[in-house]
Amino acid sequence: MADAARIAEIYNHEVVNTVSTFDLVPRSLAEQERWIEDRSGAFSAIVAEGPDGVLGFAALSRYKERAAYNTTVEDSVYVDRSAHGRGVGSLLLKRVCGIAEESGFHSVVARIEASGTASRALHAACGFELVGIERQVGRKFNRWLDVAVMQLVL
Repeated sequence: MADAARIAEIYNHEVVNTVSTFDLVPRSLAEQERWIEDRSGAFSAIVAEGPDGVLGFAALSRYKERAAYNTTVEDSVYVDRSAHGRGVGSLLLKRVCGIAEESGFHSVVARIEASGTASRALHAACGFELVGIERQVGRKFNRWLDVAVMQLVL
């Protein structure tokens, strides 16, 4: 819970300034605290810290609600802009994929705004493969957005 404000700061920067999340409204501190409280076990949020505090965070979430999808999870990785290019994203993604495997999941899916070349490269470097593009499934900043779907079979 101590990291909630910093996680919200990192995430809300992406909400307001980028298409890396399709959320349109920044999270309040109370909402971020609830988000953290709702995560446990394999779905816990993890953080990467540096000398000045939290540099990024990652989490796993259910891929779909229907029972047949229970062996697949979706990852989320967010890194403070000042820490890009320093290996933080790679560290976080490898850790959550390890958690997924240790927890008995079979597959991890990443849904990335298609122009997000850095995120796509990060996932590819960690073994994810592009399995499809969903065309114009989101709308933000008055433009239609495609989603690249990448998958790692554990």
